[in-house]
Amino acid sequence: MTRRVVRIAMNGVTGRMGYRQHLVRSILAIREQGGLDLGDGDVLWPEPILVGRREHALKALAERHGLDPAAVSCDLDAVLADESVEIYFDAQVTSAREAAIRKAIAAGKHIYTEKPTATGLEGALELARLARDAGVKHGVVQDKLFLPGLLKLKRLIDGGFFGRILSVRGEFGYWVFEGDWQSAQRPSWNYRAEDGGGIVVDMFPHWEYVLHELFGPVRTVQAVTATHIPQRWDEQGKPYDATADDAAYGIFQLDGGIVAQINSSWAVRVNRDELVEFQVDGTEGSAVAGLRTCRVQHRSTTPKPVWNPDLPVTESFRDQWQEVPDNLGEGGEFDNGFKAQWELFLRHVVSDEPYTWDLLAGARGVQLAELGLASAAEGRRLDVPELGL
Repeated sequence: MTRRVVRIAMNGVTGRMGYRQHLVRSILAIREQGGLDLGDGDVLWPEPILVGRREHALKALAERHGLDPAAVSCDLDAVLADESVEIYFDAQVTSAREAAIRKAIAAGKHIYTEKPTATGLEGALELARLARDAGVKHGVVQDKLFLPGLLKLKRLIDGGFFGRILSVRGEFGYWVFEGDWQSAQRPSWNYRAEDGGGIVVDMFPHWEYVLHELFGPVRTVQAVTATHIPQRWDEQGKPYDATADDAAYGIFQLDGGIVAQINSSWAVRVNRDELVEFQVDGTEGSAVAGLRTCRVQHRSTTPKPVWNPDLPVTESFRDQWQEVPDNLGEGGEFDNGFKAQWELFLRHVVSDEPYTWDLLAGARGVQLAELGLASAAEGRRLDVPELGL
């Protein structure tokens, strides 16, 4: 067996997403399984270097997980100057991401990053151009494509279950506590526009790749945004003005005439099975997919409800749907979506295996968020131009 060590500078791992999903459930999980099997007896072994602003927090993480205590740094420039570091990963706040990725590209590092990749479309496109010209490999996290529920949904689409797809309806969100009498589940910067916060900036990049990959490119967007909760309390218990949108209601027209409507809100109480659900309706059948589950109703088993407000409903509409079984993953199980995408990107770095979710794909997400905010501000539907470098 040959072990191929890949050193990865991981910037932003003290944050919730960077720590839980990327460090613990992806890179450390790959190490715990003995590395990534590349075939022919070769194994890729990821070696993380923890980068951030708080040295004591980085050292605490290294100690907690048995990592080399010397493999932590608050000096990004020094880490990027290290020729043994091959990959730069970014999970910082959005406002700090673009400049750091620029430095990493200039240093010749392969790029893997959270989204949005930049605070504006021009910056996102410039990153894609710089990476192309530098000849480095690059990828953007598009984790929801790897969720069990959406993997099941894609299998239905690929198998022609829906016939002609007519529409997609998405519901995402939950109540994020204001922070006064219950601590908030999200960082306070998410609710300050001046710090790069807002649900459109956060979620529209997700909706872009979900719609693009499963149903087709987005051609128009019309959005209404709101800041439903105007005051919140930060991590120190101090009140602050919420200047960013905490809810967005979007309508998207896709190639082929499909209409998608997605509501996103951090000010909604959940009355659905999962925190995100997509209902897809087609001429031959319908499906409702969440994070893990997917239920279907075929044309042949569709009931014939009749509107009658004078009589109580005597049947459970939910019981008329069939559950898609968990037998689509390897061995009947689905791996963590973040880890699955990390493994694909690592294979891409060390081999010629293709990888399509690159910085240009990330720029499409930034574009949709930018146009969504413009649509809400202008009160009109906007076209979504096709991007190119």
